[in-house]
Amino acid sequence: MQAGGTGGLQGSMNVTPLIDVLLTLLVIFMIITPLTPHGETAVIPQPPPKHEKPQVNDRTIVLQLVATNGTPKVEINQQDVSWQDLDTRLIDIYKARAQKVLFVKADTSIPWEDVATAIDDAHSAGVNHVGLLTAKVEAAG
Repeated sequence: MQAGGTGGLQGSMNVTPLIDVLLTLLVIFMIITPLTPHGETAVIPQPPPKHEKPQVNDRTIVLQLVATNGTPKVEINQQDVSWQDLDTRLIDIYKARAQKVLFVKADTSIPWEDVATAIDDAHSAGVNHVGLLTAKVEAAG
């Protein structure tokens, strides 16, 4: 390299290999980066086949919200429970269970806020999976 003058050597860095390496790394990281699902996973209950006899399962817990004039009435397996005792009752039921599954059934006139409150109480009691029962699923069975 010479200082001054017009016909001397000039040094310039070849960045093409560096860009090739960076693009290769970018593609590799884009491929191996796992896509994480966002939100709740939805497991939709399916009605049993019509030719099959329904099985009686005494281990199934159904939390039912029944419409009344004021606050909805709460039932666990058709036994009345007050809203204040719901947490302790669910904790008592699920403390000895390995499978912590709860089905929630609500009348169509019940506000979603009350259903969400019941589901939140179930999660705080240790329930891992909550299924929603609808009239269509029950009618098919």
